[in-house]
Amino acid sequence: MQKATGEYLIFFDSDCIIPKKYFENVESSLSEKALDCFGGPDSADSSFTDIQKAINYAMTSIVTTGGIRGKQNKLDTYQPRSFNMGIKRKIYEDIGGFSDIHPGEDPDFSYRIMKKGYSVGLIESAFVYHKRRVSFQKFVKQVYKFGVVRPILIKWHPDKFKLTYLLPTLFLLACLILVGFSIAISYYFFFPLVLITSILMLESLLKTKNVKVCILSIVASYIQLLGYGYGFLQSSMTVLLFKKNERKAFPKFFFSKP
Repeated sequence: MQKATGEYLIFFDSDCIIPKKYFENVESSLSEKALDCFGGPDSADSSFTDIQKAINYAMTSIVTTGGIRGKQNKLDTYQPRSFNMGIKRKIYEDIGGFSDIHPGEDPDFSYRIMKKGYSVGLIESAFVYHKRRVSFQKFVKQVYKFGVVRPILIKWHPDKFKLTYLLPTLFLLACLILVGFSIAISYYFFFPLVLITSILMLESLLKTKNVKVCILSIVASYIQLLGYGYGFLQSSMTVLLFKKNERKAFPKFFFSKP
């Protein structure tokens, strides 16, 4: 970033495929509406594996995430993510760049941009094909980390707390209660989980039009909700309830400074 001389810095994740007209779409949009910082959506390419397509569904589904990833959320201010983000170089320098946390560096970055009053927006035509984790084992680790960093971000930016952040943890606890009641009392307590699974199956089938991907999507969705929920619960207890220092409690989530 110190070597860059252009007006904008643009970030992509290393697992993103950039469409040929990406920069044309960005330039066209910015000429119509100037933005200090922008983001774009991500999508699955037809070349991705079935597991990657299933994970893509889980990370964009209205059931698992509210469908807000890469979209303008009416309930909150749009927050660019660094898998697909552009920002004016002088503003990047003013903000001080990314913090040392990872993952979670991009929402923290977006929060600091907005607190300074800079304009932020979504360019829907500036999409990328974002490859997902290649296995469910790797996906478990990813969503767990997402869950862990959220309470840390809440500590740093308490004004950005949303009740929706609690939903995966509530889902985790509800699953444990329902399974326990089903074993101890009646199998009827499985019905809410059967209903949720049916909704996931229907939405995934309509979106992917692939039975195998549909089945894998259900697995991916449960992994996302339960993994994130567990990470959020663990971090909330550690950082928010017991007031432990996040860098000492979760040292692997922070880059060591030279």
